[in-house]
Amino acid sequence: AVDAMGTDAAPQPEVEGAISAAREGRAEVLLVGPQELLKRELARRDTRGLPIELVHASEAITMEDGAAKAFRRKRDSSIRVAARLVREGKADGLISAGNTGAVMTTVKIVLGTLEGVDRPALAAVFPTSQGTVAVLLDVGANVDCKPSHLEQFAVMGEIYYRVIFGADRPRVGLLSIGEEDHKGNDLTREAFLLLKQLPLNFVGNVEGCDLYNGRVDVIVCDGFIGNVALKISEGLVEAVSSLLKEALSRTFRHFKKRVDYSEYGGAPLLGVRGVCIICHGGSNPNAIKNAVRVAAEFAEGRINEKIERELARASPRQA
Repeated sequence: AVDAMGTDAAPQPEVEGAISAAREGRAEVLLVGPQELLKRELARRDTRGLPIELVHASEAITMEDGAAKAFRRKRDSSIRVAARLVREGKADGLISAGNTGAVMTTVKIVLGTLEGVDRPALAAVFPTSQGTVAVLLDVGANVDCKPSHLEQFAVMGEIYYRVIFGADRPRVGLLSIGEEDHKGNDLTREAFLLLKQLPLNFVGNVEGCDLYNGRVDVIVCDGFIGNVALKISEGLVEAVSSLLKEALSRTFRHFKKRVDYSEYGGAPLLGVRGVCIICHGGSNPNAIKNAVRVAAEFAEGRINEKIERELARASPRQA
């Protein structure tokens, strides 16, 4: 189910992205939004024979809306209708480029969390210098975390990386201010002890520079630190892109493709029932198409079942 009213330029990117995804044959797409508006958008394009269905939603949540207030007042919002489709089993996943807080609030209330998950985590994909990618979580769903939350993030992130990127034994690291076991604050030191006991390929503490050097595949942190890292990275990419564009256009095109968030679709909200991919508000059709692809791979890979199974194994120790 694609929230057609999420991007800054909605619904054009969502409609074009849905059409591209449907043409690739990876999934049937439910476009959720004002039906007449979506009909007009689809009528301008060739959609004959494509598995696209429209689902009416009379309201849209804006970036200015408060998350909790919007959930209470806009009961027929495109985000909420899409979440209901997932809860009712009419869709396997929800994709939205709308208000991140509203999406997370809606999904957590409408869908609920997986067994064994205290806090869902938002995961972001970063390209590395080795031609691979690294997954960082949490990047903003939880500002304050307990050590047990970081433990759950590690389990969820490792499974997600294994299924989506095909790694047999993803390397999992804990973001800190030094590699030594004793470095960090109370949260990271206690989390280190928990992660060390998990049946994961835990490489220990990692530093911010390891996000891009390919040394580690999954990096775990609280949502405050993760969001700061994400925003710094976005700003750096924008600055470097501007400099490269002026200097070397060919090199710029290659660099831009490597770091372009649209190539990775969006950030999965791990730990909720169903599939939820949250895209950037400035997403283009390519980002929406790739988000549909990732959502399909998420569902086909039975990631949620694997998360619940792994957390159940860890729960006696957590207790």
